[in-house]
Amino acid sequence: MRNYILLLWTLFSFVVQAQNNDSEAQELLNKVSTKVKSYKNLILEFKYVLENTEEKIRQETRGDVAIQGDKYVLNILGITRIYDGESLFTISSEDEEVTISSNNTSDENTITPSELLNFYEDGYAYKLDIIQNVQEKKIQYVRLNPITSNSEIKYVLLGINIKTNHIHNLIEIGNNGTKTTLTINSFKTNQPVSKTFFQFDKNKYSSYYINRLD
Repeated sequence: MRNYILLLWTLFSFVVQAQNNDSEAQELLNKVSTKVKSYKNLILEFKYVLENTEEKIRQETRGDVAIQGDKYVLNILGITRIYDGESLFTISSEDEEVTISSNNTSDENTITPSELLNFYEDGYAYKLDIIQNVQEKKIQYVRLNPITSNSEIKYVLLGINIKTNHIHNLIEIGNNGTKTTLTINSFKTNQPVSKTFFQFDKNKYSSYYINRLD
């Protein structure tokens, strides 16, 4: 769960302000960031794959996330996370449990909305990489190399649809040989949502155990 959340967080959470990087790559990343922030909301469906050939590991799952300002609803691995701008609700249907926290920034396994759209990607050096044609789409990859020598990440490839300036996928290569790929299958913007969409309805979970962390 941790690797998935961090990958999704990286996928949408950059405004580039680093120096000594490829100017063309910086221009492209800035276009993507500006485009994403111009939308009232985002509703995304994605596929997440974790692979380690040496360890003979392959895990694949799908999920979706809706984001509007500081609010979001995330569904992944049977867990729903709702952040209404003040409290984070983590709902496990399998355990019939709801965990409530007023602090949305202390848990490294959660998406922080402010980071999704305003994270300053100053931990990487970046440059343009290859261009690939994927399903009749021209995808320009940007390679991001960690600046710190103790990073668990070897490098990251961010795939950007040149026509739309939308993110197509993100590939993260770890120093341990693990490859994690997050691919956006559906990218919808400015969708009509109800006023209560990003609110937790306690009446739906009256039989659940409520765990309040603070």
